[in-house]
Amino acid sequence: MNGADGNITRYLLDGKDETRPALLTLKGDYTFGQLRSTSAEVAQYFVAAGGRKGDRVILVSENSFFWVASYLGILRAGLVCVPLPPNISPSDFDYIVGITEPSFAFLQSAFAVKYARRFPEKSLVTDNGLPGKTATPSLQLAQLRAQAVDRVPDLPTVQGSDLAALMFTSGSTGKPRGVMVSHGNIKANTDSIVQYLQITGEDRIMTVLPFHYCFGTSLLHTHLRAGGTLVLDHRFMYPEKVLQRLQETQCTGFAGVPSHYQILLRKTSLRKKSFPHLRYAQQAGGHLAPVFLHELREALPTTQIFVMYGQTEATARLSYLPPHLLETKLGSIGKGIPGVRLRVQNEAGEEVRPGEVGEIVAEGENVAQGYWRAPEETASSFRDGRLYTGDLATVDEEGFIFIAGRAKDFLKCGGKRVSCKQLEQQLLEYEDLLEAAVIGVPDEVMGEAVKAFVVPHPGLTAVEERLRNFCKQRLPFPLVPREIVVLNALPKNHAGKVMKEELRNAEAPGSFNGE
Repeated sequence: MNGADGNITRYLLDGKDETRPALLTLKGDYTFGQLRSTSAEVAQYFVAAGGRKGDRVILVSENSFFWVASYLGILRAGLVCVPLPPNISPSDFDYIVGITEPSFAFLQSAFAVKYARRFPEKSLVTDNGLPGKTATPSLQLAQLRAQAVDRVPDLPTVQGSDLAALMFTSGSTGKPRGVMVSHGNIKANTDSIVQYLQITGEDRIMTVLPFHYCFGTSLLHTHLRAGGTLVLDHRFMYPEKVLQRLQETQCTGFAGVPSHYQILLRKTSLRKKSFPHLRYAQQAGGHLAPVFLHELREALPTTQIFVMYGQTEATARLSYLPPHLLETKLGSIGKGIPGVRLRVQNEAGEEVRPGEVGEIVAEGENVAQGYWRAPEETASSFRDGRLYTGDLATVDEEGFIFIAGRAKDFLKCGGKRVSCKQLEQQLLEYEDLLEAAVIGVPDEVMGEAVKAFVVPHPGLTAVEERLRNFCKQRLPFPLVPREIVVLNALPKNHAGKVMKEELRNAEAPGSFNGE
């Protein structure tokens, strides 16, 4: 490997014992050698097919060997991966394809039929052909054969500043926005996480988080880098099966968003089971209430619990709370991870005093390059090499950070950021509504649930039931409003902007009449 080459795939795979297990999946186990050779074949396919450094590649798949080998091959060839969730809406998929202009698509066969028509035959690769097709118009991953990468002289040299991935997240306009993550961003964040979690080649992580989500991708990066193993299990809808496999595979780690832990604590036999090998548990993706942290501590008394905070715009992680401070600093997200400086600033750019509220600002090599083809949003959040997170917080006398709220209009449902504006737009597709406003309310399972305030056309009755049925047809189940409140008008300020704080605080919101 050339010393000037900053390629993240080589950084993750080179020097590993090729006989060691890298992935344990429900369909089979895969070694580091298999990952290395298959990702090399994928990389050489791009060279042979005319792919150029910087070309975008759509990747749609569940967690699998196909996902990992495709991702590593894309990055190895110097192309840019655009990982998307399998359940992405058609409108978001079309928008992202339009804005990224991909040259290739790697689609798991279960989802390929849905999207195959959007891509030329020679640019589409699947894991097992296209279901229901007698003649597969695409290449299969198993057909990509090439010499070992060490014998291939024409793979491009990749610098740390070169783009590795576009990680799409909800934007303030309601449209998805692609966070531009570089090879150097991934390396910096991976080194930091491996250091503070002390991950080694003996670690084995239970992976229920999807790899298209930056938290899930960070698990892949860190454990491959350390020479550890990832146990892939996408059956969290049956959490008892996941617990059983956690025991059987002797996992040393588990990672989840608040809803994972809430379900495990309240709806499974977690407390009755023993996990002697479970060294640590990672929690991020939103605020886990103190009552659940207490319960988790009691259920896993010998497991280190790491509470963490991050953003897609920071590649993954920004801060962590050391496990031994879980009780004394309960509710804190801790301090910046190694290599990251976190400050809580007021509007004048000064660091706040203990108890004052300000915005969390991050600085470090893990801070992404901005948003893909969104200069205005990039200029708002990325300034002078710093990330302005939009999250409000306080600090205590020792500098530990406590989240106070979000400046941006999002809610977090099951660890996923959801644009309230986008939900409002979807509600307003119901023809009988004049206005709609969405806020998040605490939910034991999902972290936050949707509460909708709506203004229907005058004289209409039974709006709630019809609107709920409409939402069930249009929205994923977690985003169907738990509560629907019908108002005469939404409260607004002099500029005509809806005052959501009044909606959050009002004891009798039905009293608003627009006067």
